[in-house]
Amino acid sequence: MGKYASFADLAEHETYGLDFCVRHCDRPGSPVAILAPHGGLIEAGTSEIAGLIASDDHSLFCFEGLKGRGRNRELHITSHRFDHPVCLALAAGREIVLSVHGCMGHAQIFLGGLDVQFTHRLAHEFGAAGFDVVSDGHRYPGRHPMNICNRGLRGKGAQLEITYDLRAPRHRHSLAAAARAAIAAFSGSLRRSA
Repeated sequence: MGKYASFADLAEHETYGLDFCVRHCDRPGSPVAILAPHGGLIEAGTSEIAGLIASDDHSLFCFEGLKGRGRNRELHITSHRFDHPVCLALAAGREIVLSVHGCMGHAQIFLGGLDVQFTHRLAHEFGAAGFDVVSDGHRYPGRHPMNICNRGLRGKGAQLEITYDLRAPRHRHSLAAAARAAIAAFSGSLRRSA
C-alpha cells in the first residue's frame, strides 16, 4: 500500500494546485471512461496517453502529481483504494472503463482487469500494432473488484500497465490508436449483444 489509503487522506496532507491537480471531462453521450489515476509526474506519460485515447469523444479523468521529480510517488493511491469522488462518479456511469498506468520493465504492455472480452480485444489491437502484450501471469492483474477500472456499470473493466520506454512521446499516438480501435470494436459488440 502507498502512503495514502484514500483520496480524503491524501487531500488532508497535500495541496491542490501545488502538489496535485485533477483534470476531467465528462462526455455523457459516450459509454466510455478513460482514467489515469496516477498521472502527471506520478507515472509519467499516462495522462497524455489517456487524453489521446479519450480524444474528443470519451470521458476522461486524470489525477496528476505536480511535485518535483522524485517526490510524486507518495501521491500514488493503490488502484483498489483510488476513490476520488469525481473519478468514481465518472466510472460508475460508463459501460466501458479503461485505466492507464505506468510500470517497470522494458517494451511491454501488461493487460489486466475483470473484463476478459475487452482485454482480449485490447491484446489483439496492441499486438497488431506491433507491441509486446502480456495478458496473463504477470504482477498487474487488476482483478480486485474495487480496482478503479472495475467500478463501471458492468462491474468490470480493463487496465493497461505500460513500461516507461513505451510511454515516451514517440509511442503515444500508436498506443492511443490501438486502444481506440479496441474500444470501437468492443463497444460495437456490446451494442449488438444488447
